[in-house]
Amino acid sequence: MIQSPHILIVDDDRELRQLLTAFLTRHEFRVDAAADGRAMDKLLETARFDLIVLDLMLPGEDGLGLCRRLRSTSSVPIIMLTALAEEIDRIIGLEMGADDYLVKPFNPRELLARIRAVLRRTGSASGVSRSGGKTLVFEGWRIDLSKRELYSPEGALMPLTGGEFDLLVAFAERPQRILNREQLLDLTRGRVATAYDRSIDVQLSRLRRKIEADPNEPALIKTVRGGGYVFQPNVVREP
Repeated sequence: MIQSPHILIVDDDRELRQLLTAFLTRHEFRVDAAADGRAMDKLLETARFDLIVLDLMLPGEDGLGLCRRLRSTSSVPIIMLTALAEEIDRIIGLEMGADDYLVKPFNPRELLARIRAVLRRTGSASGVSRSGGKTLVFEGWRIDLSKRELYSPEGALMPLTGGEFDLLVAFAERPQRILNREQLLDLTRGRVATAYDRSIDVQLSRLRRKIEADPNEPALIKTVRGGGYVFQPNVVREP
C-alpha cells in the first residue's frame, strides 16, 4: 500500500503549527510538527519525512543553521518560511540547499501548491515511479532521471538539491539552446514561480561549483550576454 507523503513542520508559532497540521492532514498528508531544532532532531530519529517546512526564525539554532546541518547529511526537500524583510536570508537559505521559500504571511493553499510542486520535482510524491527511467550523458557525467542522481566522470555520486537537479535536467534536455531566466523558472518551478524569484541565480551558482572545472570560467553552462544561458555539451540519452 502506497503511503501519503510525510511532512515535517518546524515552526515556533504554535497556532501556525496547528493550522498547517490540520490543513495538510485534510489534504491527505501525514504531518508531524516541531517547535525547534531539538524537537526536529527527535522526530528525525524515529521517522522518515518526504519534505520539511522550516521556519527561518527559531529559538536556539535558527532555520539557516538547521538547513545547513540537514544538507550535510540528507537530501530531503526543504521549504523555508521567511519574513518579508529578510531577502538576504532567503538567498542564503537557497545557498545552503533549501529547495524553495515562502514569505510570511501566506495562504496555506500557496504552501500546499509549493509542497506538491517540490514533491513532483523531487519524485517524492505518492505513487511516483522510480524505475524504468532514462539516463542523460554529457562529458562523462551521467544523470539518472529515475533515481534523480548525478554521477561524475569518475563514477562518484554528486549530491544535488532538488532545485539543482531540476535545473541541470532543464539544461541537459535542451543542449545548445539559449534559455533565459524566465524560461528556466517555468521549467523548474512552474506556476509557483514569481517574477522576482532569485532561486535560479542561486541554484545556477551552486550547480556550477559542483560540475564546472572552474566555476569562474564555466565551460558547460555558458552565460549569453543579454540572453540567458546555454548548455554547451552534446548530450546522449541512454535507456
